Amino acid sequence: MDTKDGDEKDIDTTVSTSKLAWLEQRLVELKALEIQVNEHPDKQVSQTDPDARLMKTQHMQRQVCYNVQSAVDTKHHLIVEHDVTMTTDRGQLTLVAEQVQKTLGKQDITIIADKGYFSRNDIKATQDLGMTANVPQTDTSGSAKKGIFNKSLFKYDKDKDLYICPAGEELPHRRNITEDGLEQKVYVNFYACRDCDIRGKCTRSLKEPRKMRRWVHEEEIDAMQQRLDDNPKISVLRRQTVEHQFGTIKMWMGATHFLMKRKKNVSIEMNLHVLAYNLKRMMTIMGTTGLMEAIKQ
Repeated sequence: MDTKDGDEKDIDTTVSTSKLAWLEQRLVELKALEIQVNEHPDKQVSQTDPDARLMKTQHMQRQVCYNVQSAVDTKHHLIVEHDVTMTTDRGQLTLVAEQVQKTLGKQDITIIADKGYFSRNDIKATQDLGMTANVPQTDTSGSAKKGIFNKSLFKYDKDKDLYICPAGEELPHRRNITEDGLEQKVYVNFYACRDCDIRGKCTRSLKEPRKMRRWVHEEEIDAMQQRLDDNPKISVLRRQTVEHQFGTIKMWMGATHFLMKRKKNVSIEMNLHVLAYNLKRMMTIMGTTGLMEAIKQ
């Protein structure tokens, strides 16, 4: 026992002390990061690139990255406008479209975008600026997952300003509310819903009737959707146009990531990619000699 006690007194604690000090220092750093995260508006901080943000990418994966916006003309596939952003596509439509108007010097342009850009406020603002928007509508109601009737099965009667439900009953306009910053009309028929034989396919609530909400400017969305339904080639044209330049630039980059960090530097890197892309496109369209002559003029 005496021998073992003596051995324990000779144990070197330098390594343990060093590790403990590192852990304590790391704890201080993590506490500081926690404060930064809580103080940040979107509750996130990237140590690799403070300007980058966590976003959904292909196949619903999440990565810390930037989002590149671009507007491409459908005739020559030239990039008219682009921007590096730190947010998703939603909310970017009007911002990019306005820049396109300034670049082209014209108001009456047609915008084609995918459903990721669908935002009622954005579409209204874009069309108020004199443009025609074509953005597929997204279904965010979750009705299909709940196993109940989708909103599309309720037909709107413009003349009477009411909805016809799948059971053939009329849902008149009752009141207006503001939801998510949008003024909406509420349509409901309490008595018809209460006694309906197919109520279980319409709502899961045992007390509340099925209500329909309609934005006060929904006719603009309806008209846009009708344009898309009447001309399915519009969506095909978008894919053939914008995917071409993205695919080309990604190939040049080796299908990898940006080399720079911080938004300012990444924007410059993207500017160079766009400049190179547009120059190559112009050489294809006009020829090298024709492009040089145009530049001289």
